[in-house]
Amino acid sequence: MTGYIMLANWTEQGANGVRMNNHGRLRSLVLVLGAGLVAIGPGYAQDAASGEKIFVQCKACHQIGENAKNAVGPVLNGLFGRKAGMIEGYSYSSANKNSGITWDEATFREYIKDPKAKIPGTKMTFPGLKDPKQIDDVVAYLKQFDSTGKKTGR
Repeated sequence: MTGYIMLANWTEQGANGVRMNNHGRLRSLVLVLGAGLVAIGPGYAQDAASGEKIFVQCKACHQIGENAKNAVGPVLNGLFGRKAGMIEGYSYSSANKNSGITWDEATFREYIKDPKAKIPGTKMTFPGLKDPKQIDDVVAYLKQFDSTGKKTGR
């Protein structure tokens, strides 16, 4: 290693033979650390196509889309922004009707992890999704549908 001090600056010859001063090394360190933070940052990109595949397990009880009907569970069109227990023609548990919940992403994420913990007494028997990436993807899938079941392109 070759190095010399010149005022408050130093230069070092790297393995590739290129001389790099402390500013170049610092810049490289910042880039490497920044890339690492992006890679481990919170949250995941939402993928509606993946969410559609995950939603297959929800289809045993729920429908979504233009021809959706209440089944074992209520229609999920236009879920976000809707008050819990309000789909006409579906027989909700009193726990769900009286929960006071208006569905938003944060509430849905908490609910779908463990429905019975979020709304004790709910009729929903699904044990929950535990994988945050799967939850993100299901949210992206559900957000595509407005209250009429039309895809909004979100």
